[in-house]
Amino acid sequence: MPRLTRSTRRTASLAVGLFLTAFVGPLLGGCTTNAATGESRLAVGYLSRGQQIALGEDAQPQLTQEYGGEVPNEQIRAYVSDVGRRIAQFTEADNPDLPWEFTLLDSPVINAFALPGGKVFMSRGLAEKMTSEAQLAGVLGHEIGHVTAEHVAERIQAATGTSLLASIASAAAGLGESAAIQQLTDVVVGYGGQGYLLSFGRGQELEADMLGMRYMTRAGYDPAGQRQVMEILAREASGARPPEFLSTHPHPESRIAQIDDLLATEYRDVTGTDQVNDYAGRFRERFLDPISRMPAPTVDAGRRGVTAFAWCAVCNPAD
Repeated sequence: MPRLTRSTRRTASLAVGLFLTAFVGPLLGGCTTNAATGESRLAVGYLSRGQQIALGEDAQPQLTQEYGGEVPNEQIRAYVSDVGRRIAQFTEADNPDLPWEFTLLDSPVINAFALPGGKVFMSRGLAEKMTSEAQLAGVLGHEIGHVTAEHVAERIQAATGTSLLASIASAAAGLGESAAIQQLTDVVVGYGGQGYLLSFGRGQELEADMLGMRYMTRAGYDPAGQRQVMEILAREASGARPPEFLSTHPHPESRIAQIDDLLATEYRDVTGTDQVNDYAGRFRERFLDPISRMPAPTVDAGRRGVTAFAWCAVCNPAD
């Protein structure tokens, strides 16, 4: 009997899990409850935690390449990663133990998005528009919220149900090298990087905003930073060429309204007090000053194929 490689064993494990989800799940029934949102969902056709992690790990290199690679400065990358990990520690249940990675993309495109299992991306083009670490925390917290709410898994379940899982299990039956994972990646990311399952509806965006404010505040950041990010996006939207994150939902007013409501109620006694901070000086010292001394990113980085992620954020106006 031939020896199975590590990659093949991982493929086989994912294929078995998908097969059980697709075929045994309907027999057993049952629901799963999300720790971050408290929502109950049918377990049938739903990706497990391990499957979500495997998907994120498989898709991460492709998306990083599509956006021109990482910013070539280790100290700047480490700073962004440190902020992200600090926020992720305040997520629910066992989410702090996810293999979180925060990638700063060397792209002028204004964008941020997340993959299942803890893979978060932000473009240099978006980060350079900010003036404080709290604003950075607002975007990273929002993306972390997409992960903890399992929005990609939710999209997969709604869009494909068990038919996708059955086809993946069939494709992996021969234990082809990473066949199961790659097929799922192709469906989620899209051939040519179109990312149609990485764009979220309005309800999911609002939920991620709410979770992001929760996490950033727990980590000591002023939740008003989330509002300031929305002001940045609104300004960018007024230009001749709106950013990609607004490609199908051009106005962030509904998100601003929810943030304002939360700032006036849940965070009324927090924002602007000494319980939280915006860390503007630290952001200038550790991000804005050093990145201003770097060469500009490639102009077309992030425009070669990947056009639909939108501050994760391509919304469906019908949602």
